[in-house]
Amino acid sequence: MKSKYQNPNSFVGKTRIVFVLLALLPFLVVLYVCVYEHIELTERITLFSALILFSILTGFCLLRMFADKLVDLSRETDNIASGEKSDPIQIEADQELNNIAGNFNIIHKKLKGLNINIKKQSVQLMIYARDLSLAYKKTKEEEELRRTLSRYVGENLIEKLISSKDEMFPENEQREVTILFADIRSFSAISKNMEAEEVVVMLNEFFSIMTDIVFRNNGVLDKFIGDQIMAVFGLVSSENSGPHDAVKTSIEMQDATEELMKMRSRNEKETFEIGIGINTGNAIVGNVGSENRIDYTVIGDSVNIAARLEQIAKGGKIIIGEETYRQTQGRFHTQKKKEIYVKNMAEPVVCHSVLWKDHQYREK
Repeated sequence: MKSKYQNPNSFVGKTRIVFVLLALLPFLVVLYVCVYEHIELTERITLFSALILFSILTGFCLLRMFADKLVDLSRETDNIASGEKSDPIQIEADQELNNIAGNFNIIHKKLKGLNINIKKQSVQLMIYARDLSLAYKKTKEEEELRRTLSRYVGENLIEKLISSKDEMFPENEQREVTILFADIRSFSAISKNMEAEEVVVMLNEFFSIMTDIVFRNNGVLDKFIGDQIMAVFGLVSSENSGPHDAVKTSIEMQDATEELMKMRSRNEKETFEIGIGINTGNAIVGNVGSENRIDYTVIGDSVNIAARLEQIAKGGKIIIGEETYRQTQGRFHTQKKKEIYVKNMAEPVVCHSVLWKDHQYREK
């Protein structure tokens, strides 16, 4: 394959053309003078011709040496450009070519350093991209978690639950909880005199107020059962404050219901009272249901007792079980009630009424 440095556009090619011209023209002149001007070829002319030829050859050799160094420099830069070589250029040539090689080495060193920095930045960008992807994934998970939690607890507890999500909502375990049932008294009789839309509006208004109270006091909304609310305490609070939170919630519920009924009475709407039952005890906590629908709930005798206490609580009354009373004793004014028998329970259940109506009977 013909070298690219041999073509007429290269310095080597042009050097050869110059040499040919320098060598050929003087001899053509001598030939012309000798033939057409009839000048005799003397020893002096022959000597001068030899000297001219020697000078031309010497000049050509010097130019050729310079051209070779230039070719070496070009090949070195080609090797670096193609990646075959990364070491600095080292040649022995004239000052100009040495300066070119030195400047090229400086530029190459800077470019090499920039390339290293670019690679480092690329790695850093990949790390940032990975972290951003993880952060986005975590954000999506937290959003999904918030949507799930918002069905059970209030906004004031969601951040707390997310920050300690390994401890929240245990899967299928037995633990002590406090269960609250609240129910509208004589709801069937009241709803008979109301339009269906009015009933729905009334229930939504009532449930919204009651749910906010449950959430505000660290409670978990278990479910709505018709006109009844079931809430669980002691699942998300950091301390063993479930019984206290439940009783406090029941008092606020009665207060809020009383205020709501005053407003409904002024608007000439149907009014009602609620009865509340609370019990503390061990229960199975977990996800219960079928493959198509599942609820996070609590089951056990303590739940049944709480439901039974709510059934015997008349409108405007709060009935609590013995364990709830024991753990909140001295913090609320209560009145002991007679023992009651609960289905499937061999021993009677002792219960107490919370006195909440008058100011002096509120929480101490």
